Parts: sequence; C-alpha cells; structure tokens
Amino acid sequence: MHSLELQSVNSVQERPFHSGFLLSAVFSRATFSALAMAESAYLPRLAIQDSNVLDTPRHSALVRVTHWIHALSFLALLLSGIAILLAHPRLYWGETGARGTPSLIDLPLPFVLDVPIRGPGRYLHFLSAWVFVLTGLLYVLSGLFTRHFWKNLVPSKTDLGWQPIVRVVSSHVRLRRPAEEESRSYNVLQRLTYLAVVFFLTPLIIITGLAMSPAVTSVFPVIVNVFGGQQSARTIHFFVTIALVLFLLVHIAMVCLAGFKNRMRAMIAGHGATRKEPS
Repeated sequence: MHSLELQSVNSVQERPFHSGFLLSAVFSRATFSALAMAESAYLPRLAIQDSNVLDTPRHSALVRVTHWIHALSFLALLLSGIAILLAHPRLYWGETGARGTPSLIDLPLPFVLDVPIRGPGRYLHFLSAWVFVLTGLLYVLSGLFTRHFWKNLVPSKTDLGWQPIVRVVSSHVRLRRPAEEESRSYNVLQRLTYLAVVFFLTPLIIITGLAMSPAVTSVFPVIVNVFGGQQSARTIHFFVTIALVLFLLVHIAMVCLAGFKNRMRAMIAGHGATRKEPS
C-alpha cells in the first residue's frame, strides 16, 4: 500500500518536470520558427536560398543612373544631329566646305532649308552634349575610383587568346543565347567593345564636337588643327556617330537575345534572376 502511494507521489512529482520540459521545448521551437520567419522577412536573400532562382546583384546604382541618362542624352543628340545634318547633308575635308565646292561625300539625304529645324536642333544638341559629357565624366571617375573597369571590363590574358575570341565571335554570329553562367559576366568581345566605346569613341566624338565650335577653337586652336580643319572634324564626327549607332543596335539585339526582361530588370533594379545550379 505504501509502495503504491510512494509511486503515485513520485509520478506526480515527475509530471511537472516532463510537462515543463515539453512546454519549454515547444516554446523554444516556436520561438526559433518565429525568429527564422522574421529574419527571412528582413533578409529576402535568406528566403531565396531554398528556391531555384537566385537574385544576383548586377549593376550599382551609379552605373544604372548614368546608363539611362546617357541613353536619353544620346537619343537627343542623335535626333538633333540629324536635324543639323539635313541643313547641309554633305561631308568635306579640310577647313572649309560649302555648296558649290567639291565635297568628299554626298549623303543620300535631301537639303531641308525651308523647315526651321537647324536652330532648335543646335540648341538641343549643345544642351544634350553637356549632359552627355558631365554624366560620362562622373561614370569614368567613379569607375576608376571603384576599379569597376579593371574588375568588370578589362579582359584577362587567357581571354585574349585567339581561340576564346573566335568562340565568342562564332556564338554571336550564330545568335546563340548565352548560358546562365556566361550571362553573369561580360565576355571578351563585350569587354573590348565597351572599353573601345568608353575610352576611344566617346572621347573622339566629344573632341570633334568641340573642334566644330568657333568659341572653343578660338581659345584652343590645337583642337581643330589636330584634325586638319573644322570640316575634317565634322566628317570624323559623323562616322564616329555611325559607329556608336551600330554599337547601340547590336547592344539592344544582344540584350534581347540574352533575355530582355531579365536584363532590363538588372539595369533598372540592379539585380538579375538566374537559375540556381543543381548541387
């Protein structure tokens, strides 16, 4: 009898221990779950880790802002440049050139003299040019300071070999869509092209534009003398513009080929969605 009472007392004494242990375990698990949910709410990348899609960073805010300002200013420069060109669609070489004098190239465009588009075109051209120059200067200085060009655009020695370049060119000619791994960085052809645009074509079109300004050349005549005259600078300015337009068209085509929605998302929001590699 006493043994039964003793067992019952022991069981009553042990129940609070077991029940308290279970309650604490449940409470700890619930707390951990709540903390994990809160952490995933404040850290979106934590929740993405279990998905098949990774939200990978692509472009900094400065690169995105300068990219779109450059795009809009270049479009304004192109349209206003066409308006200026239609007033005299002929190219010359040397210091002077006018109707009735021998021309270097007669462009297949009409003379538009009756419509007053040259004056407004010049104003828009000069305004857009300064926006283009200042934005480009900010982009270049930031790229040099953050080593953006060295890390993302300068190709490695292995990429400069003949076989890698041929392989990339062959893929572009065949319009083959790049794989996920390839789309996360620039290939050697893209790197060389971007470097040529940033450090050769863009400075050249700016300098030739300044060489056509009498206000600038009166103070710095060396700018126009190095090209052999204002008309020579105008002709070079025209062909550099054609090269930049071709670059823009190829750039848009490659963006569409690589995935227009994802590329636009990366250049607007700064992140691009890529498929997670199977482990």
